Amino acid sequence: MKSIALTILLLVIFKPLIYGQEDLVIHKSYNNAYFTAFVNDLESTYGLKFYFRSEWIDSVKIVQNAADQSLNTILNNTLSPHRISFFNRGTQVFLSRDHVINPSLLLSFAYEDSTLEPKVVVSYEEAVLKEVQLESSDRNRIIEIGNSGGRADGSTATINGYIRESETGEAIIGAVIFNEESMVGITTDVNGYYVINLKKGRHLITFRCMGYQEEYMNVMLNGNGTLNLEMEEKINQLKGVVIIADRYQNVSGMQIGLNKIDMKTIKQVPAAMGEADVLKAALLLPGVQTVGEGASGFNVRGGSTDQNLIIINEAPVFNTSHLFGFFSAFNPDVIKDFKLYKSGITADYGGRISSVFDISTRNGNRKKFSGTGGISPITGRLVLEGPIVKEKVSFIVGARSTYSDWILNQIDDPAIRNSSASFYDLNGKVSFDINRNNNLNISAYASRDNFSLNSDTTYEYANFNIVVAWKHIFNQKLIGNFSGIISSYDYNVSSESLDLQAFKMNYGIRHNEVKADFTYFPKQDHKMDFGASVINYRLRPGAYGPLNEESLVEPLKLEDENAIESAIYVSDEYNITPDLSLYGGVRFSFYTFLGPKTVYNYYDDVPLDPVTVRDTSYYGSGEGIQSYSGPEFRFSVRYKLSGSSSVKLSYNRMKQYLNMLSNTTAVSPTDTWKLSDSHIRPQIGDQYAIGFYKDFRKQSVETSVELYYKKIKDIIEYKGGAMLVMNEVIEQDLLNAKGKAYGAEFMVKRTAGKLNGWISYTYSRILIQADSEYPVERINNGDWYPANHDKPHDITLVSNYKFSRRLSISSTVTYSTGRPITYPVSKYNIRNMTLLHYTYRNEYRVPDYFRWDISANVEGNLRSKKLAHSSWSFSVYNVTGRDNVYSIYFVSTEKKVTGYKLSIFTQPIFTITYNFKF
Repeated sequence: MKSIALTILLLVIFKPLIYGQEDLVIHKSYNNAYFTAFVNDLESTYGLKFYFRSEWIDSVKIVQNAADQSLNTILNNTLSPHRISFFNRGTQVFLSRDHVINPSLLLSFAYEDSTLEPKVVVSYEEAVLKEVQLESSDRNRIIEIGNSGGRADGSTATINGYIRESETGEAIIGAVIFNEESMVGITTDVNGYYVINLKKGRHLITFRCMGYQEEYMNVMLNGNGTLNLEMEEKINQLKGVVIIADRYQNVSGMQIGLNKIDMKTIKQVPAAMGEADVLKAALLLPGVQTVGEGASGFNVRGGSTDQNLIIINEAPVFNTSHLFGFFSAFNPDVIKDFKLYKSGITADYGGRISSVFDISTRNGNRKKFSGTGGISPITGRLVLEGPIVKEKVSFIVGARSTYSDWILNQIDDPAIRNSSASFYDLNGKVSFDINRNNNLNISAYASRDNFSLNSDTTYEYANFNIVVAWKHIFNQKLIGNFSGIISSYDYNVSSESLDLQAFKMNYGIRHNEVKADFTYFPKQDHKMDFGASVINYRLRPGAYGPLNEESLVEPLKLEDENAIESAIYVSDEYNITPDLSLYGGVRFSFYTFLGPKTVYNYYDDVPLDPVTVRDTSYYGSGEGIQSYSGPEFRFSVRYKLSGSSSVKLSYNRMKQYLNMLSNTTAVSPTDTWKLSDSHIRPQIGDQYAIGFYKDFRKQSVETSVELYYKKIKDIIEYKGGAMLVMNEVIEQDLLNAKGKAYGAEFMVKRTAGKLNGWISYTYSRILIQADSEYPVERINNGDWYPANHDKPHDITLVSNYKFSRRLSISSTVTYSTGRPITYPVSKYNIRNMTLLHYTYRNEYRVPDYFRWDISANVEGNLRSKKLAHSSWSFSVYNVTGRDNVYSIYFVSTEKKVTGYKLSIFTQPIFTITYNFKF
C-alpha cells in the first residue's frame, strides 16, 4: 500500500516533468556519430542521464538533419528504425527495445529499486518482473567473436561455422541463422555450414530448424570468426511439426517452385509395400504426377520422366526404381534431406529441362555407434553408423534387400509361381573433418535388380556411383567445393524360351564428371556463386547375340557413343532491401558429340529415310562430329508485400543433351539413353513462373499459388511403328517436335498442431506438336495433341494426427484425370492381312484415378535407457479397393477387337512393418 501511495504522490509531483517538459534543443551537430559518443557528450554537457543496454546501440549512428534540432527529434529519427523507443523524465532518458514504456511502472521502478545503473536497464517490464531470470538467461551470455581490440566502426564482419545435432553430430541442413535487428538471415548447406555477414557490434542471433529447439546467442562481433553450434531435438510436445517447404522460407525465401519433405513425414506416409519411399512421397506435392499405379519415374509440370535430373550426393541416377517401379532405389534410413526444384532452378544445376531432385545422405553419427533398420513382409533393411575418430571421422553404411519370392510361390498361377524377383541396394559414406577449413566426403551407391518371368526371360539392371567431395574454406567470405563423380547404369536381358531363338542383350551408360563450385559473400545480404564442370558420357547403345551354341540368333552390336559436356556459371543473389531480393545467373554450356562413329548423311530438306541416305562419314576416336552451345539464363525476384505475404517471379532456360528412348509410357529398365548428335538436337526449355505466398496464424498455416508457362524445343517424338531397341539408324524413327506446358498450383498446409498436413490442387497441361511439310513427319495432321503424361486435374490431401507421442495416424487421398491413350477404332484387310486403324494419337483417356491410403505408427515405450527403440507401422494401401486402370490393351480375333483394362492393385493391400533403432 505504501508503494502504491508513493507512486500516486510521485505522479502528482512529477507530472509536469513527465508530460509537460520543454524539449531540449541540441545546438551542436552529431550527425553520423556513434550513439555512445553522442550520449557521453550530452551527459557531460547537459547533465542528462541515459539508461539502456549497450548491445542495442553499439552499431547505431545518430541521424540529425541539421543543427539546432530538439533532442526528441534526434532520438526519434535515430532510434525508430531500430525499434527502440525512448521516454524523458526530467534529466533522465530511458530507452526500450521492443517494449512500450509504462510511465507509472518506470516511476515505481526508478524510485523503489536502488540497483538501477546508467546504461544497463533497457526493458522496463522485464527489468522489474524478470531481472533475475534475464541475468541468468543464455540470451545474456555474451560470446566474443574476433579480436577483442576491434571497434564497432560501422564495417561488417563475417561469422561462419557448422550447425550439428547434439546427439549424433550429424550436420543439420537448412537451419536458419537469423539476426532480427538487421533482418539478415542465412541457411546452412548440405554440410551444415553457414556464413553470415553482420555489422560489428553486439547482436542477438537466433538459430532455428524444424524439429529442433530454438537457440539464441548474444555475440559481440569484433571481427571475423567462427561460431559452431549443436542443436537439440524437440521431444516435448505433441505438435508433430510437418513441413513441406522450410517454415521460414514460404514467404521470405528467395526460391520459387522449391519443395521439401522432412524424412520424418515421409516415413509416416502410407506406402504400397510398407516401405517409406522418397519418390512416392514427392508425388503428393503439387505439380508432380505419375502416369499410373506402380509406375517408375515422375512428371513435373508437364515434363517427361527423362527431363528430371535425379542426383544423390551430386551423382546422377539413371534408373530410380526396383521391381518395375514398386520400390524406389533409395533407402529411406540413409537419406538426410531432399530438395525438388520445379522452377527458378539455380545456375549451378544443368543437363535437364524440367526439374532437379537433389538427394543428400547422412554423414553418420560422429559421437557413438548406432543402427537403424526395419522388416516388412517383402523387404528388410539395416543401417550402421558411428565414429571412426570421435568428432573427426564418421561412417554410415546401409543395405536393403527383398525376399519376395516366397509370396510369388504362394500364387496359383503357374506363370507367376515360376517367376522370381529380387533386388538389393547399398549405400556407404565416410566423412572426414580434416581441420576447421577442410572437409572430405567419400560416398558410394550400388543397386541391382534380377527377376525372371515364367523361368524363361531374365532381366538384370544395376546402378553404381561414387563421389569424392572436398570442401575448402579459403576465408570467411570464400568457400570452395570440389567433386569427382562416376555414375553408371547397365542392363542385361536374356531369354531361353526356345533354344533356336535364345538371345542375350545388354546396354550401358557411364557418366564421369569433375566440378568445382564456389560461394563468395562480398558483403551483408549479398551472395555470389560461380563454378565449372566437365562431363564425359560413354554409351554402349546395345549388343544382341545368341545365348548358347544352339541359338540361330544373328549377333548385332551398335557402335559406342561418346560426348563431352562442359559448363561454366555465375550467379548473384542480392537482398536490395528487407522486402526486395533479386537473383540472376547465367550458365554457358558446351557440348560435342565425339567419334569413333559412322554417321549417315541425308539429302537436304527431305525426311530421314533409308532411301534419302546420301552417303556415310567415319570419324576417328576423339574427333568432333557435332557441337552445340549456348547460354542458359536464370532470374528470380521476391518482393514482400508484408511480413506475412510475398510475390515471387522466375525465369529459367535449360538445355538437355541426353535423351531417353522408351516405347512405354512409364519408365522401363530396358529404356535406353541417346546422346544428341548430328540429327537429334538438344532439348531446350524456357519456363516462366509467378507465385503468391501468404502465412497465417504465426506461420502455422502456409498458403501458396503458383502459375507457370513452359516452352520446349526439340522434344523427341516417335513415328508410328518406331523401333527403339537395337536400331542402327534410330534417327529415321524419331521426330524433333515442340511442346508447351502451362498450369496452376494451389496449396494450403498446416505445419503445427496435433492435426497437420496439406491439401493441394494442380491444373496442368502439356501439349505437343509435330508438324512438317512431309506427311511422314507429321502427327495428328500437325495439330497440337496431349502428351502421354498429360493429366489436367490433380487433387491431393495429406493429413496427420498425433494422439500422443507414441501413436499417430496418417492418411492420403489422391484424385487425378486419366492419362491419354490411343484406341483402335476399326480393322481392314490388305492382301489377306488384317490391320487395325487407330484414332489420332492420344485422342482418348483412361478412366480417372482415385486412391485412399491410411497408416498408423506406434512407437515403443519412451524410456531413454534400453537396448533398442522400436516402432510398428500398419498401413492399408487403396482402402476402397478401387480398380484403377493403368492401361488398356486390345486383343484382335477373327470377328472383333476386344479391349481389356489392366490394373495393378485391385484390392486393399495391408502391410505391417517393424522398425528398430539402437
